[in-house]
Amino acid sequence: MKKILLSLLILSSLRSNAQKIENIYANLYTDSLKKGTHNYINIDGEMSNGRFLPLDSTQILFKCSQAVFFGNSLFIPVDFKEEKVSVSAMLRSDTTKCKTFDLYIKKMEDPPLKIEKEVLAEMKDKKKKKDLIQKAQ
Repeated sequence: MKKILLSLLILSSLRSNAQKIENIYANLYTDSLKKGTHNYINIDGEMSNGRFLPLDSTQILFKCSQAVFFGNSLFIPVDFKEEKVSVSAMLRSDTTKCKTFDLYIKKMEDPPLKIEKEVLAEMKDKKKKKDLIQKAQ
């Protein structure tokens, strides 16, 4: 009986010391989303002790009517025509904590990636120019 009471006391004290998520914030790494890729949507939880903790899809329910979520990643189809998407992130343990925000879609295409020879040639050219400038001084 004493062991059971001791166990209950320990468990209740651990539970009371657990930090609670007070608020959630969208912490985006970019100002626009790319089509045809998985765009990571970072949600941080502010804990009751003032610290911040990154949250994932086990703690956050993500919704977007215009695109599809895979975990924290929002996939924008290549043929997407709209200017922006509206994302909703809701804390699963407390649905009153919810953020809705708009994310714009990148308009300009990314330039093609350079091959190794092009990168090395640019590095050599920069070094030559730097050497010429130093000699001229």
